[in-house]
Amino acid sequence: MSISVEGISKFYGEQKALDEVSFSVTRGEIVGFLGPNGAGKSTLMKILTGYLPPSKGEATVNSISLKENLHKIQQNIGYLPEHNPLYTEMYVREYLEFNAKIYKTDKSRIEEVITLTGLKPEANKKIEQLSKGYRQRVGLATALLHDPEVLILDEPTTGLDPNQLVEIRSLIRNIGKDKTVFLSTHIMQEVEAVCDRVIIINKGKIVADKKLNDLRVEKEQVIHVEFDYLLEPVAIQKIPHLMSARNIGGFAWELTFDTKKDMRPAVFDFAHDNGLKTLQLNQKTKNLESLFSELTR
Repeated sequence: MSISVEGISKFYGEQKALDEVSFSVTRGEIVGFLGPNGAGKSTLMKILTGYLPPSKGEATVNSISLKENLHKIQQNIGYLPEHNPLYTEMYVREYLEFNAKIYKTDKSRIEEVITLTGLKPEANKKIEQLSKGYRQRVGLATALLHDPEVLILDEPTTGLDPNQLVEIRSLIRNIGKDKTVFLSTHIMQEVEAVCDRVIIINKGKIVADKKLNDLRVEKEQVIHVEFDYLLEPVAIQKIPHLMSARNIGGFAWELTFDTKKDMRPAVFDFAHDNGLKTLQLNQKTKNLESLFSELTR
């Protein structure tokens, strides 16, 4: 396993930021780490990079223990923090040369990462002259300088315009072909466009761990229906294949079914048989956004 997290907890005084978190990530996976603000995403990423110690539990990167050999782990990880720290008065190539000395990396690697991250047109400019998209590329190039096997990216596309988003997502996908990428984001489309798998954290606990392909073929379907009369929940349970029914305000309901069969005719028949009118009847796709909403509501 490239990353293995077993029973990690983190306390800030009385507050528990992480609660017995466990998962693993294999080489070549791009895994999206999702959660609402304050869920514990950044805390876990800081633990994996060695910036913060866990209060409890164990983590390994490439079978190396965080507790036993932190320095070696940091040699195996490339990290792009949420607020990309750059010396903006330096030139791009100058900045990469500065970091290469810190990593004790051969200078030939500088040109490799410039090419890999598409920085050639801007390599002779000062960082302060670059767009946000190109500054993110500089951050990624820096994270890749020492050719790490694992990349940890915290909100890598924050503040980018639509064109820059496409460029950085494409770059991450290319990098992920032969490296392990673990990225945190608030953007559902980001995960669906880039990742192979999603892990969702809420209030310090892992609440979902799914392959994106598995999510796309879920048998569940969600239907939003509004009747012209207030129903008791027990009445709705008569509809076949119904897994759950949630009142979403007034006479409106969110109905979840455990079948691929279109259940709208069954809902319509239920309304007719019970003397009700259907004011709205819409089928919703059971996608990442609905899963996230359901698990973190």
